[in-house]
Amino acid sequence: MAAASPSPLLTVERVTKSFPGVRALKGVSLQVQSGEVLAVIGENGAGKSTLMKILAGVQEPDSGTITIDGKPARLDSVLSALRHGIALIHQELNLADNLSAAANIFLGREPRRGPFIDFASMNERATKFLKDVGLRIPPTTLVRSLTIGRQQLIEIAKALSVNARLLIMDEPTSSLSAAESETLFAVIRQLRERGVSVVYISHRLGEVRELADRVVVLRDGENAGELSRAEATHENMVRHMVGRDLSQFYARRPHPAGDVVLELKGLRSPVWPQHAVSFALRAGEIVGLAGLVGAGRTELLQTIFGVVAPAGGTMTAAGRPFIPQSPRDAIETGIALVPEDRKQEGLVLGMDVAENLSLPSLRRDQRRGFLNFPREREISTEMIDGLRIKTPSAAQIVQFLSGGNQQKVVLGKWLALDPKVLLLDEPTRGIDIGAKREIYALMDQLAARGVAILFASSEMEEVLGMSDRVLVMHEGRLSGEVARAELSEETVMHLATGGDRREAA
Repeated sequence: MAAASPSPLLTVERVTKSFPGVRALKGVSLQVQSGEVLAVIGENGAGKSTLMKILAGVQEPDSGTITIDGKPARLDSVLSALRHGIALIHQELNLADNLSAAANIFLGREPRRGPFIDFASMNERATKFLKDVGLRIPPTTLVRSLTIGRQQLIEIAKALSVNARLLIMDEPTSSLSAAESETLFAVIRQLRERGVSVVYISHRLGEVRELADRVVVLRDGENAGELSRAEATHENMVRHMVGRDLSQFYARRPHPAGDVVLELKGLRSPVWPQHAVSFALRAGEIVGLAGLVGAGRTELLQTIFGVVAPAGGTMTAAGRPFIPQSPRDAIETGIALVPEDRKQEGLVLGMDVAENLSLPSLRRDQRRGFLNFPREREISTEMIDGLRIKTPSAAQIVQFLSGGNQQKVVLGKWLALDPKVLLLDEPTRGIDIGAKREIYALMDQLAARGVAILFASSEMEEVLGMSDRVLVMHEGRLSGEVARAELSEETVMHLATGGDRREAA
């Protein structure tokens, strides 16, 4: 690692920021050294995103000071931040996918020869920055043809092209495969060696432990502690984030399984039509669906829910034949799906909390063809209180809620229908430790009430901690089933990589 400079590259002192109805930051302070990876962690709503937007010039603080290289700096615009060498890489990438890698890197700053863009010069310069982030691709490659992981590296190359000295990465691995994440980590380490600083925001504490030189913890908009690399154990980070120990993190109590409520016999999804999947789901049990990226978990859940038509096989729900032609058929049968991408598929971001919570219930609760506003208010009040959704009011636009509270809204809209089967696709993706614990407790409560839960997750700890049994998928087929008493990471990974069930036992 490059030696730290005598004075910090960046110093933030007692920064505050308020929005209508909420104080996002309350006197937050931190320092970033040159050539350092500083992790900033905290629950959703802790103020991480607000602080990063202030540093990137997207928002201005109400009070407090920011100094760069020991000199006061006013970051009143994104351009101002870039001039000081600070670049923010958003969780949702900000690229033009119809343009080439080079065009994206130099967008708005294209080298010119007279009135025309000098494409030869642009491609030559872009090649250097692509190599700097480990991308061996032609600069003319269209961005839309690249994986999300490679697009992430182009964002970093774009930042380096403006001589960024401080990169702010917001949940950079949330959409990456394990291999893509490892590539990103290697690039971050190379940048650190060259003296580039990185502020790294992630809910994945294993990544923080692996990458960070120091960890700053925020809680409720305030500094909650700072940990050195040696001090940044999983237990210490969690304790600082939530202000308490989470010894009973996975809230699982034994519940007797009831009758079969959903059964698949030779079901084939359109993505993997050559593989038939068969299993039964009983009332009151929580069944994990494990597998590597591309194993077919999401496609299986979408087929059960009627998003896509099955390529073959049969299903029964509560003992009756069930072949959904649309999600409406599944909903009317008592099946609900919480999708992996809550923003694209689970919510209407421009509508308020109450409207989102009541959407699936509109047909059931209508009065002679008209909306039932009193019932909508009842549902929103019941779900906001019962799920402890943190929102100023039911009239709050849902896009302004934290990720964990958005996920609760998605859950709440389905719970209002009292489903018999709940399908969850990556139920805690992109939410913080505290919100995860609340989701786990809710899953346990629903199972106790007799709801059958089938959940797909890429987090091994989650699969092992919450499942009564685990179904493991590999390339579209069910490679094995593991009972809770036999669950281990080794057994699940053996099956997920195509191993034989008898060998894993």
